[in-house]
Amino acid sequence: MREAIAQSLQNLHANKLRSFLTMFGIVWGMISVVVLSATGEGFRRGNEKVLRELGKNIAIVWGGRTSLQAGGERAGSQIFLTLDDARALATDSSMIAVVSPELERGAVRAKSAYNAATTRVTGIEPPYQEIRTIELAYGRNFTWQDEDQASRVAIVGFDMAEQLFGKRHILNETLVLNGFPYTVVGKIRKKTQDSNYSGPDNNKIFVPFAPMLRDMPRTDAAPGTVSDIIVAPKEWVVDGLPKTLDERTGRIEDIDWPLQKNVRAVLARRHGFDSNDVQAVAMWDTSLQTLMFGRMVGHMRDFFTIVGIVTLSLGGIGVMNIMLIAVKERTREIGVRKALGATTGVIQRQFFLEGFFLTMVSGGAGMIVALGLCKLVNLAPMPERFSGMILSWQSGAFSLATLVAIGIATATYPARRAAQLPPVEALRFEM
Repeated sequence: MREAIAQSLQNLHANKLRSFLTMFGIVWGMISVVVLSATGEGFRRGNEKVLRELGKNIAIVWGGRTSLQAGGERAGSQIFLTLDDARALATDSSMIAVVSPELERGAVRAKSAYNAATTRVTGIEPPYQEIRTIELAYGRNFTWQDEDQASRVAIVGFDMAEQLFGKRHILNETLVLNGFPYTVVGKIRKKTQDSNYSGPDNNKIFVPFAPMLRDMPRTDAAPGTVSDIIVAPKEWVVDGLPKTLDERTGRIEDIDWPLQKNVRAVLARRHGFDSNDVQAVAMWDTSLQTLMFGRMVGHMRDFFTIVGIVTLSLGGIGVMNIMLIAVKERTREIGVRKALGATTGVIQRQFFLEGFFLTMVSGGAGMIVALGLCKLVNLAPMPERFSGMILSWQSGAFSLATLVAIGIATATYPARRAAQLPPVEALRFEM
């Protein structure tokens, strides 16, 4: 191995420009593989982070208007969802893991001892806080005891807390909502939320569902009517989405996804509409966003990987070329070594190790440069859907495996070419 390294260094020194250009191909190829893979991973994680701010793999269910006649009822009936519908989804659906009703009121008068505002108040049950990522800067979450006792307690969004209380610590402060006094028990951390269905959480006030239903019910519908229902599907439902997408026979927008069919089937029995009526119930399923964005990033990553491998392969061809030139330049040396007793295996191993060493050194240099570029880029401010250039261990292992494979491929042919030279012809060879 020492001899191979020494000989490789001698070849590099003897042909500086040629060696630099050859090594640059491998260096640039490795930079391409690493940087492009890191970029794709950064987009994937950034999108996951943004979706998590709203709630990862959740679906928001709203009542719609029927478009099909069913059970003697004509089309066009308005469907109002109720608390009992939420309970039915929790007990009757085989696909749903978590359910929480949501009751919202806009233009609620909120007043603290320091300021007043008009805001949106949302009544929720405890499971909502986890699936909708209601994470606190300080304080406590709602409990089932709060719900059972219909306690007038509140959790305030980050921006709303600063509007009502300034920079003060707000725990145990009194907040009057439409004339009802609520005690603040928590403040939501600052959320970088770029998607919502009823306004950013930073601007909201959350209270337990029971006191919300009692103090601030909907005025445009019957008692017990909710604004929407939040559901979190079971993991196997989300895992099955790619198969449903791949087996479609028409347009993506025409797919009737399993969770949507399941929710409609449960609600159709309760409200008497046709379970095939897609307009009777509206749903926004964030797991579908995750699936589509993941597919897009996956295809982008595959394309980047192919570009990187092609670039790395072209660099490998350069290494093979310089090794073939080295074989030609050292033909007489090979003849002398064979005449002195060197075996074919020894000659082949010598040239193989030289080519492999040259490839690995170039690739290692490219890896170091690429990691340095990633760290440099990550120092800059990042957009919300990009978490920076992140090289996962899977991508790093793939890059290394690709480099080793190309190193073996590019070193094998010149080594065999050198080993197969007949000693007599090699000794008679003249440049």
